[in-house]
Amino acid sequence: MTRQTLRTIVIVAVCYVAAQILADVASLRILFIGGFSVDGGTLIYPFTFTLRDMVHKVAGVMVARTLIFTAAAINLVMAGLFYIVSILPPDLTVGPQAEFSVVLSPVIRIVLASITAEIISELIDTEVYKAWVQRMGQRYQWGRVLVSNSVSVPIDSAVFVAIAFLGAVPFAVALSIFFANVLIKGLVTLLSIPGIYLVKEQEVPLIDA
Repeated sequence: MTRQTLRTIVIVAVCYVAAQILADVASLRILFIGGFSVDGGTLIYPFTFTLRDMVHKVAGVMVARTLIFTAAAINLVMAGLFYIVSILPPDLTVGPQAEFSVVLSPVIRIVLASITAEIISELIDTEVYKAWVQRMGQRYQWGRVLVSNSVSVPIDSAVFVAIAFLGAVPFAVALSIFFANVLIKGLVTLLSIPGIYLVKEQEVPLIDA
């Protein structure tokens, strides 16, 4: 493995994990865009699918799977840390600092929803991507992203909205969030397709199965 390949894997993997974390925190705010209710995390989360595809391309399926589970574990640690910090007594000489608990305590449900949706959808994305490559080889690389995301995005949105918002917001709002998620993630998929050409595919993957 060359230094350039290692550098590419590190950069893309870090971007993937960062996007996961930022999406979980941003999802605490429900936006109203174009007549739809949209959780804020939807603005960045869709990029994780193409970033995962890029890791898959340069490092192989086993590394991509490892990245998915590692990101899930880091998000879980984040939720746990936010919870611990929110229940520990604040320094009252600074002030009650109640805003932290109000804003970030609900992240636990969001993170659990995100982790569940992420693992299910991105493992499916991995298998669809792998099947495309096995069938098409180096041809139509844009199709890897388009087809794998077309399968995984609706699944991800359905699982996430069901766990994160059903019962917490009116059903109509939850339904609006689902449709907005699918629409925005679909648009981001189209915008992110060129990213798959930014990394070089390994002739012999690091670990593959």
